[in-house]
Parts: sequence; C-alpha cells; structure tokens
Amino acid sequence: MNPFVYQSLPTRVVFGWGKLSALAEEIERLGARRALILTTPEQQGLGERVAALLGERAAGVYPKAVMHVPLEVAQAARIEAARLDADCCVAIGGGSTIGLGKAIAMDSGLPIVAIPTTYAGSEMTPIYGLTENRLKKTGRDPKVLPKTVIYDPQLTLTLPAQISACSGMNAMAHAVEALYAEDANPIIGFMAEESIRSLALALPGVVNDPNDPEARSQALYGAWLAGICLGSVGMALHHKLCHTLGGTFNLPHAQAHAIVLPHAAHYNREAAAGPLQRAARALGGSEASEVGGLLYALNQKLGIPLALADIGLPENGPADAAQIACASPYYNPRPFEQGPIEALLTRALKGLAPA
Repeated sequence: MNPFVYQSLPTRVVFGWGKLSALAEEIERLGARRALILTTPEQQGLGERVAALLGERAAGVYPKAVMHVPLEVAQAARIEAARLDADCCVAIGGGSTIGLGKAIAMDSGLPIVAIPTTYAGSEMTPIYGLTENRLKKTGRDPKVLPKTVIYDPQLTLTLPAQISACSGMNAMAHAVEALYAEDANPIIGFMAEESIRSLALALPGVVNDPNDPEARSQALYGAWLAGICLGSVGMALHHKLCHTLGGTFNLPHAQAHAIVLPHAAHYNREAAAGPLQRAARALGGSEASEVGGLLYALNQKLGIPLALADIGLPENGPADAAQIACASPYYNPRPFEQGPIEALLTRALKGLAPA
C-alpha cells in the first residue's frame, strides 16, 4: 500500500428530516448569542423563517449573497456583521450563501453554522473563493470551515428538479476528482466512490419526483460525502476550468460543473485509469475510458443543459479559458495542455459528447 496522510476536519454534522428545529440548540452549543442569517435575495423568506425560529438570538437577515462572492459584496457583508454586533453567522442556502459566510469569517473569525439547501458541498470545506476584476481566487483557511452543519433534506424539497440535478452533478465532480487527487488516500477514496454511487442512484429519483423524501435524503447524503472529499484533498483540471469559467465569464456555477465534468474526466482517462475505474464502477460501468460517456449520459438522463453556449459562454470562451487555466494550473494527473484543453472546452461549448 502507498503511504498517505489523512487529515480529518473538525465539523459537527447534524443530519435528518426536520433537523432545522435543532438550530437554536446548535447556536447555544457554540456559545453564541447574536446570529446574522445569510441568504440570497431569492431565499430571503427562508432567512426570515429562520430568524423567527431563533427569536432573540437573531441579529438580522442579510439577503445579499450572490454567485462567486464578489469582493465588494464580501466587504459590505463584513461591515454589516460588525454593525449588528453579530457573534456567529447562519448561512442557509447553497454555495453562494455559504461562500459569503466564509468571506465574513476570514476577516472576523465569526463561527459559521451552515444549513445547505443544495448539494454544493462548500459547507464541509475550509476552501474559500473571492472574485475581483473577473478573476476568481480560491484558498484554504481553517477559520472559514463551518463549526456545525445541519443537513435537513426537507429543505431541499423547494429546489427545482433541474437545479437539483445540476447541483448534484457539481457535488459528484468533487468526488470524481478526489479519486485522482495528488493527496488522495484510501479513506477519501471510499467516501468518493460511495458519493458517486449515491448521487447517481438518487438524482434520477429527485428529477422524477422532487418530493420523494428517500431520494432527497440519499442525494443529500451523497453530497455530504462529496463535500468531505472536497475539503480533505486537492482538486484538479475540472475545478480549475470551472473556477475560470465562473470567475471570468460569470457562468452559473452548478451548470458549468455539470457540463464540464464528463469532458474533464475523459481528458484524464489514461493518466488516472485506476482511480477512474472506481468511478466507472460506481456509475454502473467497468472501464476508466467509459467514465466521460457515462457522466454525459447521466446529464442527458437528468435533463441538464449539455452546451456551455446555452449557459452563456461566448464563441471565444474556450480559447480564453484554456489560456487562463494553463497560465496557473492546478495539479492534474495529465499535464495541462492548452490545445487539448481548448478542444475539450470547444466540445463542451457545443454540447458534444467527450472525445
């Protein structure tokens, strides 16, 4: 067996149907007294419901989280948290909201209670991202890791079927890349394979019946495992490309991940044949060379857009994104090659299957 290092992350997880009711108890466990509730504008009503649940422990609702955490949004939120004398943040929503909580924590050290309503996985990681001048920069800092995460599958019932599908494939990308990460290890490998299997089984059920409690619970379980993968090991080509597409072209995060994943996995099919064979097995196949096609077929089954052009990438996007990504590459089992990466993104732009 190859030597490895495994670093567990100190986050408390509360999982179960209706567990939003445990929020006040979890805030008390942290020793906090004034919680600033963060949401997107679209989920302000949910934030106000949480504020009512907390009563005097709620410092206010801040409903201004947006995609990719622009630096100016983060700065305004930090000022508001200080103005309200908040001593913790409750981030309820998806990656945008939890990312805003992390931006506040970076500056202030305020503890975060995360309540994900999507399958993004950010809640299980010490990874943060900020966008400035169309460039998204990411990093790791233990201060931004949520202290407590409440997974209540009931809160995902209002997530539309197609957004659920894209968010779930975003989560799956964390698990796929964890299998061939530079610092991969056996524990995360088991979690990654189980995550891929759980999401592949659950997401079609969620799309077919968005109110199915078992499918919703299974999908959130898979997303939790994917989040652990994301927080525990490094990511590779897929995530570099999606960070570039999001920060530079402001593409919707989950949809971009879903579309790019089959192509990025196919790019690594030979260099990461062993790890991707595990992904193939979890997806119902057997060979690493199948993974790109299996993921593309799953996107088709889930009704996910297949073309980056359909979510806003311009014709010159593949060339620009390939150049930006190759200028500061992540680790990847196959070296970053600008020509093949541009070709990969051109196929994704047009919605073609990996080749």
